[in-house]
Amino acid sequence: MNPDEPCPDCAAAEDLPRRRFLERLSIAAGAIGALLVAVPSIGFLLGLRRPTKVWRAVGNVGDFRVGSTTKVAFQDPSPLPWAGVTANTAAWLRRSSETEFIAFSVDCTHLGCPVRWLPGANLFMCPCHGGVFYADGTVASGPPPRPLTRYPVRVMNGQVEIFTSPLPIT
Repeated sequence: MNPDEPCPDCAAAEDLPRRRFLERLSIAAGAIGALLVAVPSIGFLLGLRRPTKVWRAVGNVGDFRVGSTTKVAFQDPSPLPWAGVTANTAAWLRRSSETEFIAFSVDCTHLGCPVRWLPGANLFMCPCHGGVFYADGTVASGPPPRPLTRYPVRVMNGQVEIFTSPLPIT
Protein backbone atom coordinates (compact mmCIF):
# COMPACT_ATOMS: atom_id res chain seq x y z
CA MET A 1 0.00 0.00 0.00
CA ASN A 2 1.36 3.40 -1.01
CA PRO A 3 1.64 5.89 1.93
CA ASP A 4 0.54 8.78 -0.35
CA GLU A 5 -2.80 7.11 -1.15
CA PRO A 6 -5.68 7.82 1.22
CA CYS A 7 -6.98 4.92 3.22
CA PRO A 8 -10.46 3.99 1.89
CA ASP A 9 -11.51 2.61 5.28
CA CYS A 10 -10.30 5.79 7.05
CA ALA A 11 -12.57 8.06 4.94
CA ALA A 12 -15.55 5.85 5.68
CA ALA A 13 -14.72 5.96 9.39
CA GLU A 14 -14.57 9.79 9.38
CA ASP A 15 -17.97 10.08 7.58
CA LEU A 16 -19.72 7.84 10.10
CA PRO A 17 -19.89 10.35 13.03
CA ARG A 18 -20.98 13.14 10.66
CA ARG A 19 -23.74 10.97 9.18
CA ARG A 20 -24.88 9.93 12.63
CA PHE A 21 -24.97 13.60 13.70
CA LEU A 22 -26.98 14.66 10.63
CA GLU A 23 -29.33 11.72 11.11
CA ARG A 24 -30.02 12.70 14.73
CA LEU A 25 -30.37 16.36 13.77
CA SER A 26 -32.96 15.43 11.13
CA ILE A 27 -34.91 13.32 13.63
CA ALA A 28 -34.85 16.16 16.19
CA ALA A 29 -36.01 18.73 13.61
CA GLY A 30 -38.83 16.42 12.51
CA ALA A 31 -39.91 15.87 16.13
CA ILE A 32 -39.97 19.63 16.81
CA GLY A 33 -42.00 20.20 13.65
CA ALA A 34 -44.46 17.48 14.65
CA LEU A 35 -44.89 19.06 18.10
CA LEU A 36 -45.50 22.48 16.58
CA VAL A 37 -48.39 20.99 14.62
CA ALA A 38 -49.67 18.51 17.22
CA VAL A 39 -49.96 20.74 20.31
CA PRO A 40 -52.35 23.36 18.82
CA SER A 41 -54.29 20.62 17.02
CA ILE A 42 -54.84 18.66 20.22
CA GLY A 43 -55.84 21.87 22.02
CA PHE A 44 -58.40 22.60 19.30
CA LEU A 45 -59.80 19.06 19.34
CA LEU A 46 -60.12 19.07 23.13
CA GLY A 47 -61.71 22.54 23.12
CA LEU A 48 -59.11 24.08 25.43
CA ARG A 49 -59.34 27.53 23.82
CA ARG A 50 -62.55 29.25 24.79
CA PRO A 51 -63.94 31.86 22.41
CA THR A 52 -63.85 35.38 23.75
CA LYS A 53 -67.17 37.10 24.39
CA VAL A 54 -67.21 40.85 25.03
CA TRP A 55 -69.81 43.60 25.31
CA ARG A 56 -69.04 46.20 22.61
CA ALA A 57 -70.60 49.68 22.57
CA VAL A 58 -72.03 50.52 19.14
CA GLY A 59 -73.62 53.93 19.75
CA ASN A 60 -75.85 56.11 21.89
CA VAL A 61 -79.48 55.13 22.36
CA GLY A 62 -80.53 58.42 20.74
CA ASP A 63 -78.64 57.56 17.54
CA PHE A 64 -81.21 54.89 16.60
CA ARG A 65 -84.83 55.60 15.59
CA VAL A 66 -87.64 53.26 16.65
CA GLY A 67 -88.42 50.91 13.74
CA SER A 68 -85.12 51.51 11.97
CA THR A 69 -82.44 48.96 11.11
CA THR A 70 -78.87 50.24 11.05
CA LYS A 71 -75.52 48.62 10.31
CA VAL A 72 -73.16 49.09 13.26
CA ALA A 73 -69.43 48.37 13.25
CA PHE A 74 -67.33 47.01 16.10
CA GLN A 75 -64.12 45.08 16.67
CA ASP A 76 -64.10 41.27 16.57
CA PRO A 77 -64.23 39.76 20.08
CA SER A 78 -60.88 38.00 19.76
CA PRO A 79 -58.72 39.87 17.25
CA LEU A 80 -55.28 38.53 16.55
CA PRO A 81 -52.36 40.98 16.74
CA TRP A 82 -51.78 40.75 12.97
CA ALA A 83 -55.50 40.92 11.99
CA GLY A 84 -55.43 44.61 11.00
CA VAL A 85 -58.70 45.80 9.44
CA THR A 86 -60.02 42.24 9.27
CA ALA A 87 -60.59 42.48 13.04
CA ASN A 88 -63.46 44.87 12.30
CA THR A 89 -66.89 43.37 11.85
CA ALA A 90 -70.50 44.55 11.87
CA ALA A 91 -74.05 43.70 12.83
CA TRP A 92 -77.52 44.86 11.88
CA LEU A 93 -79.11 46.66 14.85
CA ARG A 94 -82.90 47.04 14.86
CA ARG A 95 -84.63 49.29 17.37
CA SER A 96 -88.05 47.71 17.81
CA SER A 97 -89.30 49.96 20.67
CA GLU A 98 -88.13 52.71 22.99
CA THR A 99 -86.36 50.15 25.20
CA GLU A 100 -85.82 47.10 22.97
CA PHE A 101 -83.06 46.43 20.44
CA ILE A 102 -82.35 43.35 18.32
CA ALA A 103 -78.95 42.67 16.73
CA PHE A 104 -78.37 40.27 13.83
CA SER A 105 -75.14 39.01 12.32
CA VAL A 106 -74.36 40.43 8.89
CA ASP A 107 -73.47 36.92 7.71
CA CYS A 108 -76.00 34.75 5.90
CA THR A 109 -76.60 31.37 7.56
CA HIS A 110 -76.24 29.60 4.20
CA LEU A 111 -72.61 30.25 3.26
CA GLY A 112 -71.67 33.36 5.24
CA CYS A 113 -72.07 36.01 2.55
CA PRO A 114 -72.88 39.47 3.96
CA VAL A 115 -76.59 40.25 3.92
CA ARG A 116 -77.85 43.75 3.20
CA TRP A 117 -80.91 45.52 4.53
CA LEU A 118 -83.53 46.65 2.02
CA PRO A 119 -85.60 49.27 3.88
CA GLY A 120 -88.21 49.61 1.12
CA ALA A 121 -89.01 45.89 1.24
CA ASN A 122 -88.36 45.56 4.99
CA LEU A 123 -86.17 42.49 4.26
CA PHE A 124 -82.58 41.31 4.56
CA MET A 125 -81.21 40.01 1.26
CA CYS A 126 -78.20 37.79 0.59
CA PRO A 127 -76.68 38.61 -2.81
CA CYS A 128 -74.81 35.31 -3.20
CA HIS A 129 -77.61 32.77 -3.58
CA GLY A 130 -80.80 34.80 -3.18
CA GLY A 131 -81.49 34.12 0.49
CA VAL A 132 -84.14 36.42 1.95
CA PHE A 133 -84.86 37.09 5.62
CA TYR A 134 -87.74 38.96 7.25
CA ALA A 135 -87.08 41.96 9.52
CA ASP A 136 -87.11 39.63 12.56
CA GLY A 137 -84.30 37.54 11.00
CA THR A 138 -86.40 34.49 10.10
CA VAL A 139 -85.97 32.90 6.69
CA ALA A 140 -88.40 34.18 4.03
CA SER A 141 -87.04 32.21 1.06
CA GLY A 142 -83.97 30.74 -0.54
CA PRO A 143 -81.35 28.30 0.66
CA PRO A 144 -80.55 29.57 4.22
CA PRO A 145 -81.19 26.68 6.64
CA ARG A 146 -81.98 28.83 9.70
CA PRO A 147 -82.64 32.44 10.77
CA LEU A 148 -79.93 35.09 11.02
CA THR A 149 -77.70 34.68 14.08
CA ARG A 150 -78.70 37.05 16.89
CA TYR A 151 -76.46 38.86 19.32
CA PRO A 152 -77.68 39.76 22.83
CA VAL A 153 -78.15 43.52 23.23
CA ARG A 154 -78.27 45.74 26.32
CA VAL A 155 -78.35 49.42 27.17
CA MET A 156 -75.78 50.63 29.71
CA ASN A 157 -75.35 54.29 30.67
CA GLY A 158 -77.10 55.47 27.51
CA GLN A 159 -74.93 53.27 25.27
CA VAL A 160 -76.24 50.38 23.17
CA GLU A 161 -73.96 47.37 23.61
CA ILE A 162 -73.79 44.09 21.69
CA PHE A 163 -72.49 40.89 23.33
CA THR A 164 -70.11 39.80 20.60
CA SER A 165 -68.88 36.28 20.08
CA PRO A 166 -67.43 34.28 17.21
CA LEU A 167 -70.08 33.11 14.79
CA PRO A 168 -71.08 29.48 15.09
CA ILE A 169 -69.59 27.19 12.45
CA THR A 170 -72.16 24.64 11.32
